[in-house]
Amino acid sequence: MEQRGRQAWRERWLWVSCLFAMVAFKSVSFAQIRYSIAEEVKEGTVVGHIAKDIGLDKRALKNRGYRIVHGSTEPLFRVNQDDGILYVNRKIDREEVCERSKACVIELKTVLENPLEVHYVPVEVLDVNDHAPTFPENEKLLEISESALPGARFQLHAAHDADSGLLSVQQYKLSPNEHFRLEVKDRGEDRKIPILILQKSLDRESVKTHNLLLTAIDGGKPPKSGEIKITIEVVDVNDNHPVFTKESYSVQLQENTAIGTTIIQVNATDPDEGANGEVLYSFSNDVHGKVRGYFDLNSITGEITVSGVLDFEERNRYEIDIQASDKGVGTFTTDKSVIIDIIDVNDNAPEIEVMSYSKALPEDSKSGTTVAVITVKDSDSGINGKVMCSINQDVPFTLTPSVQTNMYSVVTKTLLDREKQSQYDVTITAKDAGEPNLASEKTIQIDISDVNDNSPQFVLSPYTFYLTENNSPGDSIFKVQATDQDEGNNALISYHIFRGGENLLSSFLNMNSENGDIVALKSFDFETLKTFKFQVVATDSGSPSLSSNVSVNVFLLDQNDNPPVILHPVSSNGSAEGVEEVPRNVPAGHLVTKVRAYDADIGYNGCALKPRTYPPSIYQKQTMTGLCVTASNTDLERNATC
Repeated sequence: MEQRGRQAWRERWLWVSCLFAMVAFKSVSFAQIRYSIAEEVKEGTVVGHIAKDIGLDKRALKNRGYRIVHGSTEPLFRVNQDDGILYVNRKIDREEVCERSKACVIELKTVLENPLEVHYVPVEVLDVNDHAPTFPENEKLLEISESALPGARFQLHAAHDADSGLLSVQQYKLSPNEHFRLEVKDRGEDRKIPILILQKSLDRESVKTHNLLLTAIDGGKPPKSGEIKITIEVVDVNDNHPVFTKESYSVQLQENTAIGTTIIQVNATDPDEGANGEVLYSFSNDVHGKVRGYFDLNSITGEITVSGVLDFEERNRYEIDIQASDKGVGTFTTDKSVIIDIIDVNDNAPEIEVMSYSKALPEDSKSGTTVAVITVKDSDSGINGKVMCSINQDVPFTLTPSVQTNMYSVVTKTLLDREKQSQYDVTITAKDAGEPNLASEKTIQIDISDVNDNSPQFVLSPYTFYLTENNSPGDSIFKVQATDQDEGNNALISYHIFRGGENLLSSFLNMNSENGDIVALKSFDFETLKTFKFQVVATDSGSPSLSSNVSVNVFLLDQNDNPPVILHPVSSNGSAEGVEEVPRNVPAGHLVTKVRAYDADIGYNGCALKPRTYPPSIYQKQTMTGLCVTASNTDLERNATC
């Protein structure tokens, strides 16, 4: 029956917690979202509609890579990228997550990519009453002298409850008796110390043993409780308490103090004689086991020494209750608190965390473009925990602080050019202000992606080619080449001949668009065409594409493909033979006629006249009958007889 009641109460508590989460959500503004969820709820429990609350379209969750930044352990929460709802990923034990903190708030870092957005979503884990108070032991034996006066105080073991706030120990009850009453000392931090107070003198001869029952009750509904049996043995006459020589003890201690160092000594005296006046020192029952791991107490001298590694970041103050007890029968005990304040030293280097960054950055990014977002933290306090970040390199990037403390953005500070440098290793340095200061570094690699910002460039401008006439149609006659400093498709070049304008000869040329080879579709004749020019256009495959053009000048070279033609003298039928009459008895050297010839070729390939050499007798005969000359070139001859 009791178990069913507890289960029903638990279900009501979960319902109330969910209702409280809904009410709490309605009260937040878009500037700050805060959810609440009870501990121990099942996996898959809805925490809140996070996409709706931060004003995001559900379609953008996947497109922009919405996620929760978490460490190496299994995350407590997850976000469904289809509907933007925040769910519990695994069962949450508040006592494990936050120990005995009054408010257990888990601050989720959530990130949206492209463009980068960071949202902090606090989720408060509400405590449920899932632990009952427990005492360190089931029974406690106290020896009290019959000479103890009313008002004598005896500190008892405090009960421990892993829950916090109102669900921890709220009250103690003592079983009814006429000799003792209970007083509860509130020490803060959910610590309530039960103290047994003698209200009526004891008479060992009347009652030797008193049996009491102490009950610790928490504030749950219904409450849970724990019990301890207290047995009081009445003994004889040790009627003086040890008295400490100081009203208070306090000390300041650096966190790096070496183990074994004596930090303070307490001292108490007892006016009794013999064993009743001998004082022993001990930690009170309320001193936590963790504290005992950091400090040792010499029971005879009262010296307190360091026994463990102290860490200011873990705890900066200790209040330790010391008991001075005599050795008499019916021991008297006096309590005194020792305050130990831990002083911070700079023993933690800053930690740099890269939350998100774009590995590939377009080279046309504007100045101020965010490349990465980093956070830094330093576990030290005060000036030792104050961190400054910088980039101490000659790179086109800089750090800008965010409105969020210890958060920075890596942004571009100048224009980028992939063709000059395509990759940067940017080292971020975080240095604290301690003395001596500590620093750490984090290097991120940024690749610069190409954009089509370079047009193709021809190797020569202009091109000049010499082509021998009578070329074979379809043969490659020359080639042009261009380069592009971009990469990928942005550097993939195609070629074509510009067909516009008045350059009709370009129609007799064809071009390989991939390699720039130019093919003649006809055979050219030097005697008809001496030179021509056209333009070639090179275009890359970027988007949008870029292009450039170049002028190509072609000069034809002559071949000896035309024979000489004799223009004079010629016969009436047009042959190159004619008859000239020479008067008798003309002197030697008399001009008979002139011979003229023409050759369409040029240079050595053109026409040249020269006399043919004959033997003397023939020459004289020829002189008598006429002069024979020869028009010749290097490989053709035509004779004319005069």
